[in-house]
Amino acid sequence: MSDKSNHVYSDARILRVSLSDGTVEMESLSKKMYREYMGGRGLGVKMLYDELPSGVDPLSPENLLIYAVGPSTATLVPTGGRVAVVTKSPQTGTVFDSNVGGYLGPQIRRAGYAAIIISGRAPAPSYLWINDDSIQIRDASKIWGKDTDAATDRLLAETDEKAQVAVIGPAGENQVLLSAIMTDKHRAAGRGGVGAVMGSKNLKAIVVKGTHEVGVSDRERLKSAVERARLLIKKNPVTDKSLPVYGTAVLVNVINELGMLPTHNFKEGNFNDADGVSGEKILERFLDKRYNCYGCPIGCGRITKIDGNEMGGPEYESVWALGPQCGINDLEWITLANHKCNLLGIDTISAGSTIGCAMELAERGLLDTQISFGKTDGVMDLLEDMAHRRGLGADLSEGSKRLAEKYGAPEAAMQVKGLEIPAYDPRGVQGHALGYATSNRGGCHLRSYMIGPEVLGSPVLVDRDKTKGKPNLVKLFQDLSAAMDSMVVCRFTNFAWTVDDYAEMLSACTGFDISGKDLLEIGERIWNVERLFNIREGFSENDDTLPPRFFKPLPEGNSRSRTVHLKEMMTEYYSLRGWDSKGNPAKKTLERLDIPMKTGK
Repeated sequence: MSDKSNHVYSDARILRVSLSDGTVEMESLSKKMYREYMGGRGLGVKMLYDELPSGVDPLSPENLLIYAVGPSTATLVPTGGRVAVVTKSPQTGTVFDSNVGGYLGPQIRRAGYAAIIISGRAPAPSYLWINDDSIQIRDASKIWGKDTDAATDRLLAETDEKAQVAVIGPAGENQVLLSAIMTDKHRAAGRGGVGAVMGSKNLKAIVVKGTHEVGVSDRERLKSAVERARLLIKKNPVTDKSLPVYGTAVLVNVINELGMLPTHNFKEGNFNDADGVSGEKILERFLDKRYNCYGCPIGCGRITKIDGNEMGGPEYESVWALGPQCGINDLEWITLANHKCNLLGIDTISAGSTIGCAMELAERGLLDTQISFGKTDGVMDLLEDMAHRRGLGADLSEGSKRLAEKYGAPEAAMQVKGLEIPAYDPRGVQGHALGYATSNRGGCHLRSYMIGPEVLGSPVLVDRDKTKGKPNLVKLFQDLSAAMDSMVVCRFTNFAWTVDDYAEMLSACTGFDISGKDLLEIGERIWNVERLFNIREGFSENDDTLPPRFFKPLPEGNSRSRTVHLKEMMTEYYSLRGWDSKGNPAKKTLERLDIPMKTGK
């Protein structure tokens, strides 16, 4: 990577806020950090790795909560409106980033910040009001306890209607390990309990308004690259037709047809009424209008309406988690339950998966509860109890791993490193299975979205049952995803763009001459830093695995008799990464990537 310009991220600073003593500091972003980690996930992860001592309780004041944007944020780059929320997860204990769209990211960037680092704990419920250079920690006692919609409305009335809000609901306030941070009322920085970290800091919300112009190095070069990028999005059937028309839930029928739509807590791969909860049915029954995040030409978001009430979603993962995972086929109920989760500030994937786990425990006589597969009775109330840590809800609020362990059946939790696995049964997709097992943040489909090549044929179709070549593809997708999350752009652009398209737009934004190879190296560097963080926290190769259920065959459907063949892929994966047989990055790998070892002490 060469530097042909003096352009640095000069209009973006690091904002540090200590809630414990109310101090605020600003510092510049170094050129080296910018060049090697860019922004978003990469920047946040590197700062967390450098600054957080090992062994810190994620819900203690010492943990850091970082909101980070990237060089494409608030520029012409399509989907350049996202923000990464980085912290140590209270649910998994791993390094964690949660990526959210909407319109918050551009406000942070226009206020002049590359990252906001929040530490400490406010003495009373508070919110952070950032209006360009004006930083205030304000009283939030009147909105503490309110749902995310009501709190957002109140905060905008108190600050500026043109500002953007990131807010927690009752779940985050009560430090529920499944809690999310909500923006735009229905966009979630979910997974891993990032909302609980915010709640542990007595921080109800951050509200941001920015008015500064965002600079790029070469506007004409960027304009040309963006024109090509938009044309590619229009030419791709996934980004031009499927996602805009049907939303992400277009996948319900596709995945079910392949026999890998997890049903009844992953005991089966076919749901007998998949069509009834599909994206097609959402369009037919409840769609009010499409929703586009900032700068997005795709518009996969759904605004639905039931009995005159508007609500966001549900997305594919939410449909699955609150539907087939629990054996439920009532689409109206699923849509309302998704809205309830948004109001409470609960991650839908982990919530639905944990409820499905509870249903299995009840079915096996290990848990005394009335909830059961296929029935909605009591589940809506259970979501409320989870958010407020009441009764059985208190057990479920800890996630499926802790729930299943408490009731003597750890194998019933469909999780990796404590994070619930999303809506693709790994027995039907060998590469995706490896991606689940090796994900640095736990069970996650987005670290390496192998559904693209293994199911959707993007960029090319590969045999989903084969293991040969999959370690190389998984590494490639993991590195590219880390780089994309650091620009920060939407994962769905990957259906239409190549690595060189991302590199060209990034070069135009930054002034660095970045090739596709350089971009992948940035992603590889980030991936290794995340690995080092987790090793420092006690994780090892023993955690790079899947629940035992996936090493037994599916009983029926178009993925029947299939199992995951993980061991034969893992050795090659470690070797490709430049790690030893225990999954530890080799010294020469770290030297090549310019990563210093940190003890964290």
